[in-house]
Amino acid sequence: MKRPVRVLIAKVGLDGHDRGAKVIASSLRDAGMEVIYTGLRQTPEMVVNTALQEDVDAIGVSILSGAHMTVFPRILNLMKEQSMEDVLLTGGGIIPPPDMRKLNEMGVGKLFPPGTETGEIAGYINSWVSEKRKF
Repeated sequence: MKRPVRVLIAKVGLDGHDRGAKVIASSLRDAGMEVIYTGLRQTPEMVVNTALQEDVDAIGVSILSGAHMTVFPRILNLMKEQSMEDVLLTGGGIIPPPDMRKLNEMGVGKLFPPGTETGEIAGYINSWVSEKRKF
């Protein structure tokens, strides 16, 4: 039997607002995924270490602080150092569209603004994982 998709939901930095991350975590769980929620004030290193330990298929970063152009590239670099090219890095929050495009070009997956339907996020993760990860 195929195992469920495993997703790590993370809040990085000093951003203390986690309601959206918890809503996403619950909706992904309702969609049949195993979800690990890191809680607040994680560092990129903590996120990648947890993702490795938990053998996740995807990392979702919720960011509202404006630090997205620092946080996502740092996580991507740490993932590359750990040979995690087959793990999706996605996320959402307050990220201007031009920055979303830059992050996508760097290798970050689709990013979701506030108000995105949770089914769209779950569908994207499931589709990416089924295409890229082989269990």
